[in-house]
Amino acid sequence: MKDPSKQHQDLENVRHLLLNDHEVLEIEDYGEGSKKLKKQKFRKTSDITRHSTTGQKFSRIYQFFCSLTPALHVLELGTCVGINTLYLERAVKGDLFSFEGAKALWLKAQQYRKGQHTTYLLGDIREELPLHLQKRPIVDFALIDATHNYQGTTTYFKMLLPHLHEGSIIIIADIHWSKEMELAWNEIKIHQLVSLSLDFYECGVLFFKKGLAKSHYILSI
Repeated sequence: MKDPSKQHQDLENVRHLLLNDHEVLEIEDYGEGSKKLKKQKFRKTSDITRHSTTGQKFSRIYQFFCSLTPALHVLELGTCVGINTLYLERAVKGDLFSFEGAKALWLKAQQYRKGQHTTYLLGDIREELPLHLQKRPIVDFALIDATHNYQGTTTYFKMLLPHLHEGSIIIIADIHWSKEMELAWNEIKIHQLVSLSLDFYECGVLFFKKGLAKSHYILSI
């Protein structure tokens, strides 16, 4: 039997390359940035990868939940250096659109692009997402991993809500990263359209299937 930890070794090789990439990038922050790097406009790719990207376990979790949906229209809000993008595109059956506000990160992520059905979009998500949703109004899966504050997170969620269906899943990263993010998560998970929420501490998963008794679970993995 194939070792699951080796299934995406090529993607982890990309992570290794990024961890050893010391190119200095100029970052325009639209949100809270990194707790360790947030006041630095110029940052090494290696530091960004080390402090601001998802570990393999949660990259695979994001991929798994994406695979539970039709995965015809998948959104990633916050590309960073593109590791989650690579994991998600292996679950996508249609198209993946990854949004990033910092041009240097947008360019860096595309250095390691693999799939043919991923589009990397540059710009302020608050402006670009509504324009995109006008063209592609039905969303199957979305990963919200950008801005990392109350205003940004709740705004993205509200933008996505009219475009979801019963089989849609939204994941919000870093729900306990700050008091603001906890406030956003606690508000979002009780929304009337959310039927089930899973709190993995590092992220929260939201389901929208009608007819279910509203439930919230805190899980450990």
